[in-house]
Amino acid sequence: MRAPKTLLIAGMLALLAACSPKGTEPTGLKADANDAPVMTVYKSPTCGCCGAWVEHMRDAGFTIKVVEEANVAPRKQALGVPSHLGTCHTAIVDGYVIEGHVPAEDIRRLLAERPAARGLAVPGMPIGSPGMEMGDRHDPYQVLVFDETGVATVFSTHADAN
Repeated sequence: MRAPKTLLIAGMLALLAACSPKGTEPTGLKADANDAPVMTVYKSPTCGCCGAWVEHMRDAGFTIKVVEEANVAPRKQALGVPSHLGTCHTAIVDGYVIEGHVPAEDIRRLLAERPAARGLAVPGMPIGSPGMEMGDRHDPYQVLVFDETGVATVFSTHADAN
């Protein structure tokens, strides 16, 4: 006696599900092994420190999509980056804006804690921050978390490592 087609298909799907490792997605929808979402980075095509920051993020396990734009200012404005926090590159990850040379560990913390915020920023271009490595010099700097109105508070502090 032949099983109806729907039962046969259901049985095959159950067998495939039982044989698949738990937590895997055969379609490759996860961005990486660390479950970090894909990050889109908007940067100038000629900026070396932006490229170095992108490599820092890739080395930290993020999947990066780079969009090169000659003028990133309109993008920053559209994404709600306050002008007083603006720097050389802007990224968006899982609904948050990342402005400047923010370390990967701070972005992971942001994504884990999910505060009610617009994003993170490292104003200026502090030497020693990711992408701004220059020998042994590491200036202290702060990562700021900012809200929709542009109000920023300290998210983390990175002290001088010298």
